[in-house]
Amino acid sequence: MKSQKKTDILVVLFLVRQFLMISLVQGEVHFYDFVVSKEEKLHRVMRNREHVCCKRHFPRAGIRVHKGDTIYVNVHNQGYYGLTIHWHGIMQSRNPWSDGPEYITQCPIQPGTNFTYEVLLSTEEGTVWWHAHGDWTRASVRGAIVILPTVGSTYPFPQPDEDEVIILSSWYLGDLKARVDDRL
Repeated sequence: MKSQKKTDILVVLFLVRQFLMISLVQGEVHFYDFVVSKEEKLHRVMRNREHVCCKRHFPRAGIRVHKGDTIYVNVHNQGYYGLTIHWHGIMQSRNPWSDGPEYITQCPIQPGTNFTYEVLLSTEEGTVWWHAHGDWTRASVRGAIVILPTVGSTYPFPQPDEDEVIILSSWYLGDLKARVDDRL
């Protein structure tokens, strides 16, 4: 009987230790709302063009977090087309249904609806990016994710005084939606 009680105590102590270790290494939780808008007219390269974007975030909606953090992104689709969000450079190994390729890990977020992504940052560090999947929306719905080292750890290089994210992409002079429709 004493042996069973001793074993039970050891099991409880082990479980408490495991719980404490997990809670100590978990990062912060961040919440973002991305509102994907209907086409908005932008004037670039001496032409007006309609495009879909995250409201108030063109050319990018940025996310700054630390390694080990968890991100919840609620995507509100107020556009005309279904889309998903894909997270480049993030493994999502414990969370494949939030990876974003349409019709592979999820169906598109239909107009007038929303979907909340859970993005688990485990080993990632550095700057990665996200973008829409779905026909031509990937050309304008995108942004960066800056993943800083874990709080309390150092950079693997001299820490920069400041940083600036620059996103390069194509700016089609023609009607991009018409080009996609022609190919379908």
